[in-house]
Amino acid sequence: MFARLRRDIEAVFDRDPAARSRLEILTAYPGLHAIWFYRIAHWFWTHQLYWLGRLCSHVGRALSGVEIHPGAVIGPGFFIDHGMGVVIGETAEIGSNVTLYHGVTLGGTSWKKGKRHPTLEDDVVVGAGAKVLGPIRIGARTRVGANAVVVKDVPPDSVVVGIPGRVTHRHGERVVYDDHGHSHAVDLEHGALPDMTASALRRLSRRIELLEKQSGIQAGQQSESEEENWFYQI
Repeated sequence: MFARLRRDIEAVFDRDPAARSRLEILTAYPGLHAIWFYRIAHWFWTHQLYWLGRLCSHVGRALSGVEIHPGAVIGPGFFIDHGMGVVIGETAEIGSNVTLYHGVTLGGTSWKKGKRHPTLEDDVVVGAGAKVLGPIRIGARTRVGANAVVVKDVPPDSVVVGIPGRVTHRHGERVVYDDHGHSHAVDLEHGALPDMTASALRRLSRRIELLEKQSGIQAGQQSESEEENWFYQI
């Protein structure tokens, strides 16, 4: 347990350049406090102390602004940046070294019991305000752009943007190096995303230009044919 708590603290140092000391992290990081309240609540939940689990979760929500159901399964190295407004549902599953920004929802889309919340594999980053809904799977090392709404499975090493979320496959894994030359797979550039709408408009524009050229050639051929017919009639 203590090893996992230490890893939660290291995750803050690794992914938040504003972190200056362990004391600051321990006392002034609501995202970290929410995770620790969840760890306790989850222990109660797995030991069938459901009311205590929900009560602990409720207290954590009141203090941190983050709502994590005690039934969710969350791996080590989890980091919630800023935290306010994050919601994680009961059957959500989160792998190692996952990062969520404020306003993220891992929500359900059904009232039926059973698996109804998303699964996030290792090293996933979900940008501010994004919604990941339903029993879908987000592949490892995927970035979900800010305010995206994802309702379908996403393969590993992808970028998801837009409403509904559209996937852009990445050409291999991007390796990020820290100040000490160590590489890791967590890519926090959730703002450096492709503009899918602009890309679609460029493709449409090129298609229109091509059609106009083809139409102009056909119109020119038709004009020449009419001139030839007029000449023979004379």
